[in-house]
Amino acid sequence: MKGMLFSAGLGTRFKPWTDKHPKALAMVNGKSLLQRNIEYFQRFGITEVVVNVHHFADQVIEALDRSGGWGSKIIISDEREELLETGGGLLKARPFLESPAANSELFVTINADILTDLDLNKLIAFHKEQEALVSFGVTDRLTSRNFLFDAENRLRGWVNTATGQYRWPSGAAPANISALVQKAYSCVVVFDPRIFGLMRHTGKFSIVDTYLDLANDHRIMGYDHSGDRLVDVGKPESVALAEAMFP
Repeated sequence: MKGMLFSAGLGTRFKPWTDKHPKALAMVNGKSLLQRNIEYFQRFGITEVVVNVHHFADQVIEALDRSGGWGSKIIISDEREELLETGGGLLKARPFLESPAANSELFVTINADILTDLDLNKLIAFHKEQEALVSFGVTDRLTSRNFLFDAENRLRGWVNTATGQYRWPSGAAPANISALVQKAYSCVVVFDPRIFGLMRHTGKFSIVDTYLDLANDHRIMGYDHSGDRLVDVGKPESVALAEAMFP
């Protein structure tokens, strides 16, 4: 099984560090976010990892070369010409993620600024049990942007509670909106490679667009792992929390 680490972003919330460095190289207790997530994959037997690069790409590549990928085989997906966001970045990495064996092998992605101890084996088992196209970790933590799920944990929409904006797969709100449950996205995702043949967006786009586009006709599932450790190291002040949680 292969993994992909999204590390191309500009990290605007992480200034001033990202004025001179990529956020993926921010340190947490002596290890970069990049190293920690490569090692996270390793704990579950994932040692072939695609890393996409854009912002200070040379620094990321140099760190990977110098460390020997911290023991993993690293494939660079180069977005230096254009930052493609998560959906476009995933689509660009398609040649590296598809398996030659009838394109049947699942793959896992994580955002570079997420640290978690979510058990990938459990997420993958859930994905297989649900016969899902996509399964991603969610928790009940407080955030303004949430996915909306039905009683079977199937994706039915998205909401920004700060602005009141809703997004629905069909474009119209379902009749049972009050029964839907809000959950926060953990940015750890298991994909069936069939996703590539179904993606209708191209260029620069968020993977959330793809989830919502496909949710009516395909099983896009949320796996609740509330109680696991998880930190979004999106701002400088979150480093202290990350260091307390991840020695």
